[in-house]
Amino acid sequence: MKTWLITGASSGLGRLMSERLLARGDRVLACIRREQAMADLQQTYGEQLQIVALDLAQTDRIAPTIADAFKAVERIDVVVSNAAYGLFGAAEELSDAQIDRQIATNLTGSIQLIRAVIPLLRQQGGGRIAQISSEGGQVAYPNFSLYHASKWGIEGFVEAVRQEVASFGIDFLLVEPGPTATNFATGLDIADALEVYRDNASGQLRRAILSGDFTIAGDAGKCVTAMIETLDKPSMPLRLALGSTAYQHIEAALESRLAELRAQRDVAFGADV
Repeated sequence: MKTWLITGASSGLGRLMSERLLARGDRVLACIRREQAMADLQQTYGEQLQIVALDLAQTDRIAPTIADAFKAVERIDVVVSNAAYGLFGAAEELSDAQIDRQIATNLTGSIQLIRAVIPLLRQQGGGRIAQISSEGGQVAYPNFSLYHASKWGIEGFVEAVRQEVASFGIDFLLVEPGPTATNFATGLDIADALEVYRDNASGQLRRAILSGDFTIAGDAGKCVTAMIETLDKPSMPLRLALGSTAYQHIEAALESRLAELRAQRDVAFGADV
């Protein structure tokens, strides 16, 4: 039996993952904002499911709350940093408050969670951290600039920290789902539209999202299965792309970036001393 700590466990991929893990006999520490949001599962699984009240936007509460969670169990094998949401709108359309909340939840909250669990994992001899990112950690859509900023940011953070803590037996997995049938779209924080963007790429994507015409190919259940199977393996990749959309978009982006880089080789080398 493994013990998992999962943030954002009350909905979406976090909820599905919790359900699967509990059903197979693992223990779950579910970090959620509303303590009653998983009352049904707690009634079914009892002490196998422990509720941890935590809002990642309240960064000063993360470290003490996580420390108490670790004290309550002998060991936490896997920490899943899943809590996040999408902010939608052209950069000019977003308010300062919307931007601050997006960065606080998706980026600063995830960073502080990882910082809080590292010494605890180190003290117990290691463990794994799964950071739920997105294909949006490597590619970009119009109207998701701040969401991408948070995901590109957390991926860079994880790449660096992974090197710092590998010798302690701590490993990371960046999970990069493409558009997936969860409640992500219904939970979007949508900025008020400016008329000037109506007929460009921003306006086109806004209409596709709000009308339901935006293609969503990913299956949430299959994504969760792949995540658990990967985290159960003796060794893991750093990144796990999930869904055909994610794979195709990331592959195209990497190929384009590599081609552009190689075309600049002489310029790059020419800048040396």
